[in-house]
Amino acid sequence: MERNRLLQGDCIALMKTLPERSVDLVFADPPYNLQLQQDLHRPDNSKVDGVTDSWDRFDSFAAYDSFTEAWLTAARRAMHDDAAIWVIGSYHNIYRVGAILQDLGFWILNDIVWRKTNPMPNFRGRRFTNAHETLIWAAKHEESRYTFNYRAMKALNEELQMRSDWSLPICNGPERLRDDKGRKLHATQKPEALLYRVILSSSKPGDLVLDPFVGSGTTAAVAKRLGRDYIGLEREADYLAFAEKRLADVRTLSDTALLALDEKREAPRVPFGTLVERGFLDAGTVLVSVDGRHHAKVRADGRLVVRDFTGSIHQAGAHVQKAAACNGWTYWCYEVEGQRLPIDILRQKVRAEMQVTPS
Repeated sequence: MERNRLLQGDCIALMKTLPERSVDLVFADPPYNLQLQQDLHRPDNSKVDGVTDSWDRFDSFAAYDSFTEAWLTAARRAMHDDAAIWVIGSYHNIYRVGAILQDLGFWILNDIVWRKTNPMPNFRGRRFTNAHETLIWAAKHEESRYTFNYRAMKALNEELQMRSDWSLPICNGPERLRDDKGRKLHATQKPEALLYRVILSSSKPGDLVLDPFVGSGTTAAVAKRLGRDYIGLEREADYLAFAEKRLADVRTLSDTALLALDEKREAPRVPFGTLVERGFLDAGTVLVSVDGRHHAKVRADGRLVVRDFTGSIHQAGAHVQKAAACNGWTYWCYEVEGQRLPIDILRQKVRAEMQVTPS
């Protein structure tokens, strides 16, 4: 299957032509079915440039639900078993989308609130200012081993766990694509910062990202920047032409090592007992806590003895600190020529050997 391309046509029909189980991640920004009945105007009587396009209009909720079920079914067919999907929407449609996702067997992982730092005001003053949109992140099914780059998200958030409420500005300024007459090219163009967070969090370099409603090409552009492959589907020829032009100016980082993600949970699991049976530590070796206050002896079965307590490296660390939990790999140290080193160094040596391909 040819990757890194934009295709024009009906997204449902096009997705049916993709190989089954070929897609790693789907991002979908479907029509919201806003049900706008009349033009909106500002207090100065100027017209609000809202979503009035024909592609956002459906005859009824039943028609919208039928459309939603059809495109989600086609997307699910193209997703491999460990793939995930993101769908963004507003209060007009996201609850209907969420119910259909669950009905089709998707497993919802999170709902993310995108809080807009510069939302459009409510000009009529009859409702709260609509200052957010909702993204649903779901795995193909409950048993999917989906990708989540936890450490990358934590690093992006100054070493704090990334929360499910994201404060980002709407697409504006130079990023907002405009046609030859200076009008917004696409009424619902999403900011690249939003897609950056979505794609970085839930895919790996080289993964294939599918956008069934690619519009002005934001998903494809960010995927290309991050070293992912993409397929974008779009019905409207004008949008597609601008998206192609936009992608031509996007460059993938030449130093691919800088795109790599260091996720600890993907490293091979190494039980502490492996260090003993492999001779990295001998039974009877005395380990010392990182603060030098506690000592423990290594048993032949890989457990530690601390006075009258015997347990795993984690249990022993928690016991001496009277704590609920402890990471024994960083708490316990061994000594080499008077230098105290965490036992995690030995674990990394074992992992390095496990990853060497025999010649």
